[in-house]
Amino acid sequence: MNIYDILAHTQRPRVSDGQTVSLLTDCETAAQMLVLVWSQLGDFDSLEYAWWLQREAEALRQRNIAVRAVGIGDRASGQQFCAYTGFSADALFVDETAALHRELGLYEGLSLKPPGLKPGQAAWLNLMLMCAGIASPGTLREVLRGYTGDRRAPQLIGDDEVVKAGPLPPLTGKAFNIVGGSGFQRPIELATLRLRNMTEVLSHWSTYVPNAAYLTQRGGTFLFDSDGELLYEHRDPGILGFAATMANPLAFLANYTSAVNAG
Repeated sequence: MNIYDILAHTQRPRVSDGQTVSLLTDCETAAQMLVLVWSQLGDFDSLEYAWWLQREAEALRQRNIAVRAVGIGDRASGQQFCAYTGFSADALFVDETAALHRELGLYEGLSLKPPGLKPGQAAWLNLMLMCAGIASPGTLREVLRGYTGDRRAPQLIGDDEVVKAGPLPPLTGKAFNIVGGSGFQRPIELATLRLRNMTEVLSHWSTYVPNAAYLTQRGGTFLFDSDGELLYEHRDPGILGFAATMANPLAFLANYTSAVNAG
């Protein structure tokens, strides 16, 4: 089966009601379908991707793009994820064993199996090595970009928006003007959002990660037209590699605007 057929025939628990249904349920009238196969729901990538989707939610709605996501975890993981990110529980499904990821051939991450370590312990070791850039190309560069800023990326925090990312004191968007100005991603701005995500996950670790064995599994992005033809795909090569253009992860959608208008 091709990618669309795999997704169309895949059934997983839906976070909103716990019902096991097709991932593409209620997508019949959409002009396009954006399907996100996420890593662990407590992963940096999943949380950050959901933030971008919320930022662009109105544009996605106007273009009639149906968004569906499936992440590694259980229903409780999904409920916590949606409560924190604002992502729709009707559009989120959970896969407790990353079976869909394997069926799609997505990168499982570093998979060293040191003797004497249980699967969850080995996954932790592999995750730490990937965070250091081992078997995870681009991770260190992306971490650095979060601290140094990026003039190619939009401003992430509104001037009057207050961000609480403990242990830092609450910060307003204007505070970042001091270190860089405005109208683009300022130094420390993205790193602050990532710190907020990390604080959230560590505060609810057992909920977000009911099984640590899949910590290193990476995800993918798939865009289809209304007939199920694959328009675009991105397969994550490592941690913080969930988009080809991390400065604007949904930038690829601009290449397919004409297809929506034609529909």
